[in-house]
Amino acid sequence: MGMWKQYVGAAKIAWGELTEDELLQSQGRGEKLAGLLQERYAISRDAADAQVKRFLDTLPTL
Repeated sequence: MGMWKQYVGAAKIAWGELTEDELLQSQGRGEKLAGLLQERYAISRDAADAQVKRFLDTLPTL
């Protein structure tokens, strides 16, 4: 989780509807992030998975 804390700010910019606490609790796990996005933004699981993949691919290795 240590590395993920460094990227929470960028994730907050990408997904402003998610709280910092939610992002920290996800610990950068793609499945958890996608679930949060799907719920908060009312998007399909495929769309949420794609957003998370694109975001995580931009980050240095976690």
